[in-house]
Formats: sequence, C-alpha cells, structure tokens
Amino acid sequence: MARLFRRMRHKVGLAPGTVEFLGEQKVAEVHMSVLDYGQSEFEEREISEVEGCFPYREPPRTSWLNIDGLHDTEVLARLGEHFQIHPLVLEDIVNVHQRPKLEDYGDYLYVVIKMLHYDEVETELSVEQISLILGPSFVISFQERIGDVFEAVRERLRNGKGRARRMGPDYLAYMLLDAVVDNYFVILERIGEQIESLEERLCNQPTHDLLHQIHSLKREMILLRRGVWPLREVASGLERSESKLVQKPTRVFLRDLYDHTIQVIDAVESYRDMLSGLQDLYLSSISNKMNEVMKTLTIMATLFIPLGFLAGVFGMNFDFMPELHWRWSYPLFWVVIVTLVTGMLLYFRRKGWL
Repeated sequence: MARLFRRMRHKVGLAPGTVEFLGEQKVAEVHMSVLDYGQSEFEEREISEVEGCFPYREPPRTSWLNIDGLHDTEVLARLGEHFQIHPLVLEDIVNVHQRPKLEDYGDYLYVVIKMLHYDEVETELSVEQISLILGPSFVISFQERIGDVFEAVRERLRNGKGRARRMGPDYLAYMLLDAVVDNYFVILERIGEQIESLEERLCNQPTHDLLHQIHSLKREMILLRRGVWPLREVASGLERSESKLVQKPTRVFLRDLYDHTIQVIDAVESYRDMLSGLQDLYLSSISNKMNEVMKTLTIMATLFIPLGFLAGVFGMNFDFMPELHWRWSYPLFWVVIVTLVTGMLLYFRRKGWL
C-alpha cells in the first residue's frame, strides 16, 4: 500500500522551484555517461565531473547524457544552470512522484515517464521515474538508479545500423520512450502467465493464499495502469506538438508509439477484468465448497433423525412395552435401522441430492 500512496508532507511549505530530492536514494553517488554521435562518428564515455557534460550542449552532433542518481541536487542545479533548465523542471526531476507528462518550454521539451522493473525473486513490480530533456542537439535522461531498459538503444547507436544515427535527438527520445513501452509488454506477459497459473490452481483447489496472490496482482496492475494511462497523452502530445524540436519524419514513429500505448492499456484493462473474475471465481468456489460440506452434514443429520426417534422409543423405561421381551427384538431393531438408512440413501440418490 505504501507504493500506491506516497507521503508528501515534507514538501509542504517549500517555495516553487526548490530543488530538494523527494524519494529514496538508490545509488551511492551520481553516475554520468554520454553517447555523442553523428552519421559516421560515435563516442561513448563516462563523466566524473558535471563540467564534463557542458561541451555536449552545442551541435553539430547529437548527444545523449544519462544521469543515474538524483540525490545530489548540487550537481543537478549546476547542470540545469548550464543547459538553462527551468527551476520548476529541476524540482519535478528530483520529485520522483510525478505523473507522466509532457511540457513544452520552447527551447526544450520535458517528458516524465515511469519505467517498471520486475523482481523475479519477490515477483513484484518496482517503479522508477525517468525524466527526459529534449533539446536542439541533445537528450538528457535522469534516472533514480543504475540499470534500465535502454541497452538495446545503446547497441543500435554503437553499431550504427538503421536510422538511429541519421536522425536527430527527437528520434533518440522516441527510441527511449519506445524501449520503456516495449518493456511494459514484457511485464504484461509475465503477469499474464501468473494469471493463467492462478486460474488453473483456483479451479483445482482454491486456498486463501491464492486470494492473497490475486490481491497482490491487482495492486501491480494499479501501478502499471498509473504509468501507462498518462503515457498515452505524452505520445499523443509529442506527435501533435508544434515544437520545432520534433521533426516530421519522427512523428510517424510517435504515432506508432501511441498505438503501442493503446495496446498496453487494453491489455491492462483486460487483465484487471480477469483478476476481478478470478476473485469472483475464488468466492464462488469457496461458496460451492461450503455448500457441499453443508449438504453432506444435512444428509447425515437427516439420516439420524428417524434413527434417533427409534432409539428414543425403545429406550423408554416401561415394563409393559410391546416387543420388549421378544427374543429377536434387538436384531429386528437393527434390521429396521439399516433398512431405513438404505431406503433414505436410495431416495436421496434418485432425487439427485447425492
């Protein structure tokens, strides 16, 4: 529940544009790297000081600056000062509880997206905020920790295959967004496998542990839905943006990105309906199981009603009672009981109660 509702009370009272890190520190120190490339040139290196990022602001080549770690606000402030990033944007970058969005600041575009990681050990999702600054000749990505889903993008830039190096920073931003959306499909596939497994186990033997897993998956779907739904607006806004930073050839790919987000949203809604159906199936299975138990107990109680009557009659303390001194009274008593029970069971079976 803590992942769904974040406490923001310590932000109350701060002036707008205050760069104060609001989140969990996930790296010991800020890690910076750059990929600088043209159609025939490529450079990749690590940067130890923030001043090493400054030369990559100007063209002619396209630069991708990646910043891992948001806790060092001084580094971000100096980077923002050189690249002329608005203080409100810097505030949103370090506040990792932002909703995915797109903002146009004229000289650059600011994009917030949510990147999801699937923990194979804990079988749960973790959310990481990714902030992108799209400038005339550069893209700056801000991440909370080291490790992402962008390795395929890096390989495409290293190999120089396709159109990755021939197009500008707007296409680079598209590739980063597309990598995040593609990862949503991977996560949805794993969640779909879990749902199928739960459905099979529910049909065989419903247990309380399965209900707990259903609730856990429903929380994961809420996290996924929060990350995907606003991303649709981001993809649509980039495609229809009148900014000169988004070139016409890239808009076709952004339209495809929008279609992918719609597919993810449809899958999320379908899985949410399936999980609700599984919860109803669990409750129905438990109810049916309880009905079977109650039916068995009712039949047993019904069988013992006439037996209790007979035992009560012949257990009365009277000296002058018919059949009391008969030699075969006791065997005859059991013959009547067995005949009665057998007849009732045959009757129940004919009625379909057994």
